[in-house]
Amino acid sequence: MEAVEGAGLAMQRTKEEGEEMMGKNEMKVMVALDESGESFYALKWALDNLFGITGAVTPGTSDRGAGTVTLVHVQQPFQHFVFPAGPGGAAFYATSSVEQSIRKAQEENSAALLSRALQICKDKNVKAETLVLTGDPKDMICQAAEQMHMDLLVVGSRGLGKIKRALLGSVSDYCAHHVQCPIIIVKPPPKQHHTKQ
Repeated sequence: MEAVEGAGLAMQRTKEEGEEMMGKNEMKVMVALDESGESFYALKWALDNLFGITGAVTPGTSDRGAGTVTLVHVQQPFQHFVFPAGPGGAAFYATSSVEQSIRKAQEENSAALLSRALQICKDKNVKAETLVLTGDPKDMICQAAEQMHMDLLVVGSRGLGKIKRALLGSVSDYCAHHVQCPIIIVKPPPKQHHTKQ
C-alpha cells in the first residue's frame, strides 16, 4: 500500500490501483457538494490538483484529457413534521402546499449550488456533470460512487470536533470507511488569524 498525503489529503491505494488510474485516458472523479465553503474548497482543490493548471493540455491529447467530474448533491428527504397545535396536544401535519413549497425551495437551492460548481469547472476547462439525489448523504454518496464506477471520490471535511463528530456523524468519515473506490478528504485551509494593530 502506498500512502499519499498533503494539503489535508488522506488516501491509500495499492500501487496497481494507482498505475491503473493513471493509465486510463479519462479518470472519473466524483465530488460531493453541499452548501458549505469546505465542499467548494474541496472542489477547487480537486480541479487544481487532479486536473492540473487551468488551460494545461495533457501531452498527446487535444484537450486536458484528465477526465470527468461528477458533482453530486444530496437533498434531505422531506419529513412530515408534527407540530403541537394547542394545549390539548393535537397534532398538525404539513399540508401538501407546504410540502410542495419545501420541495421547490430544495430544488432551487440544488440548482443554484450546482450552477455555481459547474461555473467553477468551466473556468478550469474541466468537463463536469451533475447529479442530485435524495436521502442520507452518507449512504447516497457511497452508493452513487459504486454504481457509477467512480475512480475517485473527493469530499470536504468540516473539521468537526470529537463531540460534534460523535453526535452528528461525519459524512467524510463515513465515506472513508464505506466507499469502494479511493477517497480524498480535503481539509479546510487553516484559518487566518488577524491581529488588530
